[in-house]
Amino acid sequence: MFTEKNLYDCRYSYLELKNVNKEIVGWLEDIVEENNGRIVKKEWKSKYNSYVVYDYEPFCTDGFEINLTVSSHDEAYLHFIKYLYEEKISTIDYLNACIAR
Repeated sequence: MFTEKNLYDCRYSYLELKNVNKEIVGWLEDIVEENNGRIVKKEWKSKYNSYVVYDYEPFCTDGFEINLTVSSHDEAYLHFIKYLYEEKISTIDYLNACIAR
């Protein structure tokens, strides 16, 4: 779901989130902004052809995964964003399991 990149630019740390659900992207963008982060790269990568990557939302988003790269001055903000994202995903999974019963 996510990959943490510790690429140390002189001032920035990066967090890469892979295969983000498109319903959560808006929420995640708000969380990043609220926690002194910045989305450096947002891309739509085809699940079927590895060479097809867009830096804008394609007309039909079926068959694409959304990857985000987030940067921040302080690595603690990135850890908190990662924690909030994991908690959101686990809550959604839990509620879906409750519905399935």
